[in-house]
Amino acid sequence: MQDLKLLEYLETFLTENRKERFKSVLPNRTKHFTVATEDVYQLHNTSAVMRTCDVFGIQELNIVEEVNSKSIDREIAMGAQKWVDLNRFQSISDCIKDVKAEGYQIVATTPHVDDCELIDFDITKKSCFFFGRESQGLSQQVIDQADSFLKIPMVGFTESLNISVSAAIILQHVTAQLRKSDINWQLTNEEIIEKRFDWIKKTVKDYDAIVERYNADV
Repeated sequence: MQDLKLLEYLETFLTENRKERFKSVLPNRTKHFTVATEDVYQLHNTSAVMRTCDVFGIQELNIVEEVNSKSIDREIAMGAQKWVDLNRFQSISDCIKDVKAEGYQIVATTPHVDDCELIDFDITKKSCFFFGRESQGLSQQVIDQADSFLKIPMVGFTESLNISVSAAIILQHVTAQLRKSDINWQLTNEEIIEKRFDWIKKTVKDYDAIVERYNADV
């Protein structure tokens, strides 16, 4: 059980604007949907996907780095690395196993004989949207284990979109539909408290020293 008195004390070190920002953002956060990127090569693409997750309220991003391992570009992520939880995996098998254990269906974002157009996607199921490599797309392992296939309708000569653009289109649509629904998609009270602690820790200087002083006084 988190110490709510400690939380209240820590919040005194935040500006009023930051406290209000936390209060307005947290009710719009969700773990009903999550995202996984598979060995994305271009650093700016992973960073842009993280920024997109933050913008549309997706709390967790899963990054598979079997081949390509890179740091988040802070300039492109625009601070999103503070607010979105990043889960790193060294194999696609580990990622799939983890998200399935959390109750997510695997959604392969690629055209397929059994694909579903974005407008028809069933938002009621917890879903992890998988995005593949820039040139190769998703691995056969993701295709084989996918529960659903999702495509963005395209009517031009170009038959593909940049991964970060695809993620933005899909997440904007599904989160907008989610907020119109009666699905219980928001974070739990416990998760909200956990995020308040986490975000304060990433915001306040000398966090550990402040907590240590508080515990000594108590």
